[in-house]
Amino acid sequence: MILLIVFLIGLFATLGLSILAAISDVRSLTIPNGYSLYVIVSFFICYLALYFGGVETVFESFYSHLLSAGLTFAVTFVLFSLKVLGAGDSKFGSACALWIGAQYLPIFLFFMTLCGGLLGVVALYLKYKKPFDSPLEGSWISHVQSGTDKVPYGVAICFGLFVVFLYAGYFSSDVLSVFITA
Repeated sequence: MILLIVFLIGLFATLGLSILAAISDVRSLTIPNGYSLYVIVSFFICYLALYFGGVETVFESFYSHLLSAGLTFAVTFVLFSLKVLGAGDSKFGSACALWIGAQYLPIFLFFMTLCGGLLGVVALYLKYKKPFDSPLEGSWISHVQSGTDKVPYGVAICFGLFVVFLYAGYFSSDVLSVFITA
């Protein structure tokens, strides 16, 4: 039962941090480094607790999770180098990819990119129509309406993470029943 609690706390902490990162990105186009660090620490605590507790079937192999984070970092670093993403987006996306594992990485990247594209369309609308009279100073809307081409990719990362957590079955009865038999 303790392992289930550790697992759920880790999941909900990561999801909560992804929501906070998305909100921060919309408000100020920044994602604090602490969010990435907390996601990484929560993954390692959760993974190690489940591994040493004998519940190894919930996650993929440790190397699969490291590969997922490494590949995500490589992709987002290239996008950062091309000035498509911010450094905070790259770090936070890579930290979240630790939770995913290589098996679900394509799904994460697909839904993250899909949401990012939709945000790009919204940014174009905001840039040319300027529907808000006085947006919050420093916010994404303020930046875009003043002519800057920026997208709060923390929102896309959050969306991709939610989809993958559902797709991976982290909240399914199959995964949760593993803890009962352990």
